[in-house]
Amino acid sequence: MDYDLIVIGGGPGGYVCAFRAAQLGLKKIALIDKRPTLGGTCLNVGCIPSKALLASSEHVAFAQKHAAEHGLTFSGLTVDLPAMLKKKESIVAKMTGGLAALAKARKVEVVTGAAQFLDAHTLAVGERKLSARNIVIATGSAPVELPFLKFDGQAIISSTEALALTEVPKKLVVVGGGAIGLELGSVWARLGAEVTIVEFLPQIGGPAADADVVRGYTRSLQAQGLKIEVGAKVTGFKDGQLLAERDGKPLAFAADKVLVSVGRRPFTDGLALDKAGIALAANGRIGVDAQLRTSAPHIRAIGDVVDGPMLAHKAEEDGAAVAEWIAGKAGHINWDLMPAIIYTDPELATVGLGEDAAKKAGRKVKVGKFNFAANARAHANDGAEGFVKIIADAETDTILGAQILGKNAGELISEVVTHMEYSGSAEDLARTIHAHPTMSEAVKEAAAAVSKTAIHAL
Repeated sequence: MDYDLIVIGGGPGGYVCAFRAAQLGLKKIALIDKRPTLGGTCLNVGCIPSKALLASSEHVAFAQKHAAEHGLTFSGLTVDLPAMLKKKESIVAKMTGGLAALAKARKVEVVTGAAQFLDAHTLAVGERKLSARNIVIATGSAPVELPFLKFDGQAIISSTEALALTEVPKKLVVVGGGAIGLELGSVWARLGAEVTIVEFLPQIGGPAADADVVRGYTRSLQAQGLKIEVGAKVTGFKDGQLLAERDGKPLAFAADKVLVSVGRRPFTDGLALDKAGIALAANGRIGVDAQLRTSAPHIRAIGDVVDGPMLAHKAEEDGAAVAEWIAGKAGHINWDLMPAIIYTDPELATVGLGEDAAKKAGRKVKVGKFNFAANARAHANDGAEGFVKIIADAETDTILGAQILGKNAGELISEVVTHMEYSGSAEDLARTIHAHPTMSEAVKEAAAAVSKTAIHAL
């Protein structure tokens, strides 16, 4: 065999797997990716460039709507979109360059090209053949294309094109009210587009968020100018209008651009998995066991191509654990504790079991809630909107989940995940010292509110 390990896919799951394997002593490792830069969708055309544009556009929103309250006035404020895009690309280049340096330092060979199985141990990349004792499939996912809204890169676009528009569209219609659609919709709304979100489900933000959280979230986005249409089934695009229907009644939304963000599909195109003896499940994902082994035990699959949420940090945890199992170590993943975050303003972060889901499942729960309006640091940070919600078991007080709506919710959710990792209680979290003044104190207060002992709320 040419290698101890070959990883197909250089995204968060793939490169973490390769790097962790190198740390654990595997000597001959190859990391294959079709892109000339590592990082996968997340770093090149996903998580990182979208966060760069979110940050830049938040500065615009601050200057336009909040700066005066801080004693700052601007005259002739303009948005230099090419400069903003250049800033985004510089961040991507810096991070992808960092991954290349890490691969070199860890003696992981990077192979550029599309991989295809020749047999269960051999891959072809162009004219080159590579064999390995262990192979990990980490090829990620691709945007779902609707048959009646096929991507043309012009009027009907995916998130990839939405990250690189050279002009602000006058009217942008976003099909899908999940993380991708809401984040990119927010970016272009802040920059001057008239944005309409069209969602098939009865709420935006995904099914995990509780009804009270979604109500507050929806009001906030509407106050920022986003139009939100839920319970609407999209049927097509004609003459510059997105066509839909609700309760049998036709709807039409004028659009210069239509961003289709209805989810992602596992990407295994061109791998020739059948030659490795691997079959896809009905949902298009690769079937694996508890240690992410496929039907060919020396081939494992991680991240978006297997069951579970399509999240970069989920792929990273998969990748690290697989490297540890291959090296004979004890890998660990807690798939029940994958936080999900929508990076709008306010942010929406969830983990574990929500109140609505718990009650639907017949679980007896206690809930603690604390508003950022009662947090001094939140007011100083223009973040007094939203709240923290902790859900705990009614008998044991064990934290079952949390939902946070507010500024920096994605950062604040992590400490709840930490307590949940060791099955901590709401009291454990409430008795953990939090520095003052910080927004994290709202998490402490929400945990205390589970037992009705919050100090700064009735």
